[in-house]
Amino acid sequence: MSLEVGSIIKGKVTSVMPFGAFVSLEGNKSGMIHISEITNEYINDINDYIKNGDIVKVRIIGIDKAGKISLSIKKALEKKKEPELPVSEKVRPADIDWWTKNDENLSFEDKLSRFKKDSDERMLALKRSKESKRSGGYHRGGNSY
Repeated sequence: MSLEVGSIIKGKVTSVMPFGAFVSLEGNKSGMIHISEITNEYINDINDYIKNGDIVKVRIIGIDKAGKISLSIKKALEKKKEPELPVSEKVRPADIDWWTKNDENLSFEDKLSRFKKDSDERMLALKRSKESKRSGGYHRGGNSY
């Protein structure tokens, strides 16, 4: 099997570092699994998840010009994605009712978009409020201009 981006292969962990692990692959090649590509959970100690000599199933997620191979355990475990919907059937952010409380069906990007829109609206209202208080108006006492 050739080493191509997207391929799922097995390799042997040869070295574990605080930032990730190096894996020996076929063809006398090696690659690295960054700590963020081991699991979706927070990793306090990488040695709780992976050790020297472990045989791991990895997906090749990148090969740079220098030949360095980036690997991912968590992407090797992901189920096959369903085919994308045609453009006409995709849900656009403008089509979502942002005020419903049904958050469990929203993707992270949709939740983030909702939060950003709400935050922007609140910041705009706060800015308008501050500007209206600064804009001259009636002053009690003091000097007349």
